[in-house]
Amino acid sequence: MAKKVVKVEIDRKTCMGCGTCTVLAPKAFELGEDNLSKVKPTWVEEEDETLISTTGACPTASITVSDEQGNSNDKIVL
Repeated sequence: MAKKVVKVEIDRKTCMGCGTCTVLAPKAFELGEDNLSKVKPTWVEEEDETLISTTGACPTASITVSDEQGNSNDKIVL
């Protein structure tokens, strides 16, 4: 199946650095030196379903994933 997610972003202004995303999608996220989450270059290796579910698990809703049509998070049709 072709990859649908083409963009992954973290709003570092709202991220509280709890690390939930790093546990659920370790290929996509890591904690930076400031203890806030950041997107790893290897995010493309993570399954789309995992990336989408991680957006819902973020307690501050700081993660956004998008497809080519501009749909985001749970609006992406797999």
